[in-house]
Amino acid sequence: MFNTSALDPAASDDTTSDPRARSLGGRVFCAGKGGARKAGGGHGAEHSGTQASSALRLFKRLHRIAHWVGITTAVLMIALFALLYAARAVLRPAPGDWATTLRAGPLHMEVGVAALIQWSTTPWIARQLHGRSLPTRLGEVQLTWDDVAQALSLHCEPCTLRSSSWGGEPVRLQGAHMTVHRNATELRGTLQSGAISATWQGTLRANGLTLHIDVPTTPVRDGYALFANAIPELAHVQMEGTFAFKATLDLPSKTLSVQPRLDGMRVQGLGTEAWAQAQSQCSNNLPASAKKAPLRADSLLARAVLAAEDQRFFEHPGYDLVEINKALRSNQAEDVPLRGASTLSQQVAKLLVTGGERAPVRKLRELLYAVEMEQTLGKARILHLYLSHAPWGANVCGAQAAAQTYFGKRTDQLSAAQAVWLAAMLHNPALEAQRWKASGQINLPRAMWVVQGLRSLPQRERASLIHALPGVELSGRPFAMLLVATEACFTKASSTFGLKKCPKPPSEGL
Repeated sequence: MFNTSALDPAASDDTTSDPRARSLGGRVFCAGKGGARKAGGGHGAEHSGTQASSALRLFKRLHRIAHWVGITTAVLMIALFALLYAARAVLRPAPGDWATTLRAGPLHMEVGVAALIQWSTTPWIARQLHGRSLPTRLGEVQLTWDDVAQALSLHCEPCTLRSSSWGGEPVRLQGAHMTVHRNATELRGTLQSGAISATWQGTLRANGLTLHIDVPTTPVRDGYALFANAIPELAHVQMEGTFAFKATLDLPSKTLSVQPRLDGMRVQGLGTEAWAQAQSQCSNNLPASAKKAPLRADSLLARAVLAAEDQRFFEHPGYDLVEINKALRSNQAEDVPLRGASTLSQQVAKLLVTGGERAPVRKLRELLYAVEMEQTLGKARILHLYLSHAPWGANVCGAQAAAQTYFGKRTDQLSAAQAVWLAAMLHNPALEAQRWKASGQINLPRAMWVVQGLRSLPQRERASLIHALPGVELSGRPFAMLLVATEACFTKASSTFGLKKCPKPPSEGL
């Protein structure tokens, strides 16, 4: 029942009677276990070798890619620098050429503008510009190239125009479009904004560009429509007439000359006819006698004011194209006070409606009122309105108040010299009032120029009047004697020929 052979060594020996067999069996057994371990280790080594081989191949592949990427990058960088060097060599301005600076990120490069225009209008380069935009002083400018017309187009919306000719305020347009076609050094194209179109042509030089612009006869209303957002009166005013102009612009000096033409302009709907009965508040605090004193259009003061402010008052229709042209030329000079070209009619519009903002659009509004005033009020009433409302400094307005403040007289009691002095103040009333308060002096060159404009006076009387100017007394204080700078203009022997040597003093226009 109980088998003791498993515990009997003899029984065990019987099953393996051959000692070698027992020994071999043991070794076989041991070899079996070790072999199993060795077999397992062989499979792991083979797997690890496969992974190492794959990683090596991947590393070599990445190394090869990095190698070619490095070579390609180096070639591209060399090509880029070569291209920039070539562009710089081509566009580099010679001494005296018209030049500007191009900026692309940290890179700055001085280029000749003439070469830049020539290259940008070359077809194969212009095609690369197609659809691009550039930031400029006008605003964001969109570029397009027309292969058929061989023309480059520039479009901005909105556009901002600046020029010293009309002061510091910019002119803003809703949009503008320009085309450029080049044939060697000759340029031509078109300009368009709203319903206004123009043609232009120019000659390109290494040191500059001269543009000739021609705006054909165009309805005045179309011109005003460009500024409809800034001129509220356009919503209800009726307008007739046409305008045209030719202009020449020299670059880079920005010298602008204009030959404007304005024909048959008529305005209706502003209500200026109501100003025929308008009463000034400037004389409210004056004595009754001064309030009742007449302001006659033929008085000494009225004639002096016209000589100072609007010498062609009785000749123009509310605007003076001659003075506008002079102002455009004068205002382009550096360090020179801006010169205005407003007629007395436009100044009345400024005093009663538009205010003192110095801007081109304000001038356009004043022109509307001036033209209508000429039709509804007439010259005499316009002159009376100006004299009744004009500023004379030190919170003084109106001719009667000025005569009382500075001379203690009514306007009809002023001497010729006193009338000239008051008229000479009008170009800059606040400054002249401060000058008198500080030193008791007048602006003698300005006053002398006003005397020259009194054409209704004989030459002998004008010469005598100039001698009387230094002796004019303001509220009991005598003026200082002649300034050294003006001694050459009038001496005891001064005559009409001597007066011609006195230039018009610079003044601020209204």
